[in-house]
Amino acid sequence: MNFALVNPRWSFEGSTYFGCRDPHLPLELLHAESELRRAGHAVRLVDAQMEALTPAEVSLRLAGFAADFVVLPTTPSYLFWRCPPPELRIPREWVSALRPTVAPRARFVLIGPHPSVTPRATLRKTGADLVLRGEHDQVLPLLASTPWGSIPGCCWQDTQGTHLSEGLGVTAMSSLAPLDFAGYPVELHTHKHHVFAQLDGLGAELEYARGCPWSCSFCNKTLFRNKYRERPVSTVLAEIDALVARGVRYIYFIDEIFGVGRNVRTMLEAIATRPVTIGFQTRIDLWDEEGFDLLGRAHAISIECGIESITEAGRAELNKNCRMGTDRIAELLAYARRRIPWVQANLIRTPQDDAAQVQAWQAELKAKGVWVSEPVPMFPFPGSPLYVQTFGAPPDDQAWERAHRHYLGLFGRGDFSDIQEEQPVALEELECTSC
Repeated sequence: MNFALVNPRWSFEGSTYFGCRDPHLPLELLHAESELRRAGHAVRLVDAQMEALTPAEVSLRLAGFAADFVVLPTTPSYLFWRCPPPELRIPREWVSALRPTVAPRARFVLIGPHPSVTPRATLRKTGADLVLRGEHDQVLPLLASTPWGSIPGCCWQDTQGTHLSEGLGVTAMSSLAPLDFAGYPVELHTHKHHVFAQLDGLGAELEYARGCPWSCSFCNKTLFRNKYRERPVSTVLAEIDALVARGVRYIYFIDEIFGVGRNVRTMLEAIATRPVTIGFQTRIDLWDEEGFDLLGRAHAISIECGIESITEAGRAELNKNCRMGTDRIAELLAYARRRIPWVQANLIRTPQDDAAQVQAWQAELKAKGVWVSEPVPMFPFPGSPLYVQTFGAPPDDQAWERAHRHYLGLFGRGDFSDIQEEQPVALEELECTSC
């Protein structure tokens, strides 16, 4: 069968979305393309975000392809499945725009955090034919040959109503083939995620592992990319080499938590021999001085460390299970900065932290070259433990609206993240559900 994989051209007017707005490699679609081809299907991938294409221009790219399935994500990148735009405005617009022109018989499939948490609401809001809950990489090929009710995490609507199969899609990371990026416009990806200085060459994103063995209350990963799984080092190195051959000089690992794996230090020693720099998100208590020395040799130039709270009580409230005290955390952050050009410590606003003490801690670390974020409230993303703690029940079909209203109520006007260009508006207005 024929599968069209489309990354929409994203925009974020009025959104609470606080992730990066530059294009990133659509790894969720690139892996899907690889798995579909291995299963014998024809695939055409179009990245409208990277190439700045309109729906009409995408339709021209797909003309004559006779797609049986058109697959779109509900979030710009795997990197932001944990903190997606709450609204489904862009997926709805693109389903509506492409449906009349791509292929009359095509089924529209949505993947991402919204289908994973609220599949029925996602179908209703977007007009898609079916959605997949959880990870889709190795589930998509089944749509062509397996009854949908037997496919884990499949939810679809037909004349008989809405149907939901049990389970979630889970990918065996060890069996994912290395991406060769053939046919993808890598050369257009000039953005280097979380790099704030001039750096020659192209940027790219990769994943060494998925999931996380911790269960922090604020983290939105439970219903997708949950269980920790590594990829073989040889597979990741093959992808790095393919990207370096295309002019990439910086790679950001999108892993939920980089540094957990048994073989990650072996991979870092191999990266140290290659003409590429790296960045990632991590926990400070996964590292020591020897580890940061290795990261320096492996050309790490940007790391984000989720500290969350400057008190042990605050970290316990967030279920961090951190193995270090605050003084040791500060000591290691300062040491890391002597090896890595950009070290960032991220904080969350908690009742346990005194504002004056936070400011003093920030000032102390900034004096040593470590950037410390301003603590802000967390969005209670549906699917996260924080959502259940906040509302006392698992997500239902109104979960995104409920979480959005709660989040807006935590701020005064003008108090939002500095990445937001304007005051966010109500989710119903963004999605035009009341128009």
